[in-house]
Formats: sequence, C-alpha cells, structure tokens
Amino acid sequence: MKEQFIELPLRRHKKKGLYRTRSVLQSLSGTQRIYEGRRLVSFCSNDYLGLAQHPDVIKAFKQTADRYGVGSGSSHFLGAYSRVHYELEEALAEFTGYPRALVFSTGYMTNLSILTALLTRHDSVFGDKLNHASLVDAAKLCSASFRRYRHNHVLSLENQLRQSQTRHAMIVTDGVFSMDGDLAVLPDLLATARHYSAILCVDDAHGFGVLGKKGGGISEYFALKPDILSGGFGKALGCFGGFAVGSEAIIENLLQFSRPYMYTTALPPAIAKATHTSLLLSQTENWRRDKLQGLVSYFKNVAKQLELLILPSQTPIQPLVVGESEHAMQLAAHLFRQGFLVNAIRPPTVPKKTSRLRISLSALHTESEIDSLLEQVAIGLKSPEMYVKSAR
Repeated sequence: MKEQFIELPLRRHKKKGLYRTRSVLQSLSGTQRIYEGRRLVSFCSNDYLGLAQHPDVIKAFKQTADRYGVGSGSSHFLGAYSRVHYELEEALAEFTGYPRALVFSTGYMTNLSILTALLTRHDSVFGDKLNHASLVDAAKLCSASFRRYRHNHVLSLENQLRQSQTRHAMIVTDGVFSMDGDLAVLPDLLATARHYSAILCVDDAHGFGVLGKKGGGISEYFALKPDILSGGFGKALGCFGGFAVGSEAIIENLLQFSRPYMYTTALPPAIAKATHTSLLLSQTENWRRDKLQGLVSYFKNVAKQLELLILPSQTPIQPLVVGESEHAMQLAAHLFRQGFLVNAIRPPTVPKKTSRLRISLSALHTESEIDSLLEQVAIGLKSPEMYVKSAR
C-alpha cells in the first residue's frame, strides 16, 4: 500500500508524457555542449550575454576563493556578510538607481522573501497568470490572500483590486515572461498600482542585463521604476544568486523579517565577486547586448521565411508552440539527433496544449547556427516520420 501511494503519481506522470529526465553534461565551451559523448549546440541556456565563461569573471572567482574559501560558512547575520557582499549590493543599487539593494542566495529565494516578509494575512497579492513559479509559490506561501489576473490584462487586475477589501495590496509580475518572452505592460501596471495605492514588484530576471541600452532591464526600457525590482544573477550575468532593490524601508524590512534570508547560508564571496565583475562587464562590453539584439532580429526573420509560428517576443526567449507534450518531446529528440540541444517545455510549466520548444539565444551564437537550427525545426515539423518515440 505504501509503495503504491508513492509509485502511482509517477506512473500517471509518465502516462501523460510529463516525465522529466536529466542528461549528464560532460563538458561545455561557449555554445557547445557534450552529452552522452555527442557534441551539441545549445539553444537552452539563459547565459544571454555569454559572460559565464568570461576570463575576467573566472579570474575574480578564483582569486576570491583563494582568499575566502569556497563556501561562506554561515548565514549573513552569523558572520558571513563580507565586504564583497557589501560592494556588490552597493554596485547594484547604483546601477539600478534605487536607494538600497540586498543580495540573496537564489533568485527563487528573493521572491519568496519579498512576499513573506512584507505581506500579512490582512493583505492581498495580485499576480499575472503567467508569472514565474517563484512568484506563484511565494504568493501561495505568504499569509496574504492571492488572486491571479489575466496575462498582461490590466482591466482584469483593476477589477480585482476594486473588489478587494484588504488593508494593503501588492501587484507582482515578471518583467520578461520566461516561457513566452514578452514584456510586462509596466506603464499601465505602475499607473494602476498608484491609483489603488498598491505596491508594484517586478521580477526582471530575464530582462536585467538584456533590455535597455545599458542593460538596466525593463525599468530602463520603459524609463520607469517599480517599487521593488528583483532579479537573478544566473541569466545575463552568467553567475548565481538573486537580488532585490527598493527603498531604504523596504530593504530594511527584508533584512529584519525575511526568514529565507536569515536562515540560509550566505552566497559564497567568490560568487559575489564574480557577479560584481560580470555586472561591470555587462555595462562596458555593450557589443554583447548589441549582437544579441541583432541575433534576435535575425532569428525572427529566418523563422518568418520558413513559416515557423514563433510567439511574438522581442527578447532572447523565442518559443515555438507545438501543442501536445509528446510532439514537443519528439521534436526536441529530432533536434538532439541533429546536434542541437533545445528543451521541450511541458505542463505544468506551461498551460495544457501549449507545450513548446523554448529556444534561447545568446550573444555567443552565430547566424549560421541559427540557420541550421531553424532548418531542422522546419524539417521536424513538416515530416511525419520525424515524430517517432525516441529517448535520449
């Protein structure tokens, strides 16, 4: 009976075509990956600017590890908060134009901290239907009431705010939606937040470093600042960890009341130093952002020529909706056989019947790699014989 209780969900999951497996990465260099002894071109990395293997970032990591060691050794309040962390927070505050910044061990933890520290059972949180799982889970785990509005539909949000009887309200949204690649309607959301005296929190994990001339993300793109901006270091900066920026009072509240911050081992100083180095490089090596935007335009043009139905995204996230989970897996398997690594995204990450290939572009890609990938995507979609069950 006990075994059935544990095994039954797994069998059901497999039957629905939602079972996930991991491939063991053997080595990587730029966009190249080796899995199972096969060399592949990866189109599933979030290393948008190609900074993860930058020699200056690696050098900063090594030098700081020599001085501080690999792990931080404790939580921030028990002695692990170093000058390296302080300098990164100061740099983030200056770059984003907010009074203060706070660095977290993960981006997921950042969002969990914001909602659980700032909201009580007397408050309400309103989230976009397509928000990242970290925002959804944070809203469910905090004590505030939680409502979800239609994707980028401000009228839906306004109706919910108008009906709310709670003391305080917080609106939470992705800046760049991680599975569709489109942008939050920040001007409308900010105006709505001001009208209803709500706090606006934007998770700009996929926009920070990518959008805007200087890489300031969605805030720079629209020349507007939400009350709270959160993000991660594992995307455009090619490192690890998360951050939140806001007013003095907001950040101090997170310091005093965020349990995920208080009771987690601090980000290793070597990672913090590497991230600081990457942040500076993202500002000085503007050619990376320029090249990336050029590749996004090139990708969309080639996809249009091949009559591929790519979602309308102006970011490095270029989703191709396939529909059924099994078909998405089969198309991904076809690409794998042809030397390309592209992940099939299935429910519950995306809604049912919208399984897709989430193609991610990097400044390290070439136009010829994009040509070859999209040619194989077109072959896979138009050739029924390609849709055969194949395990990696």
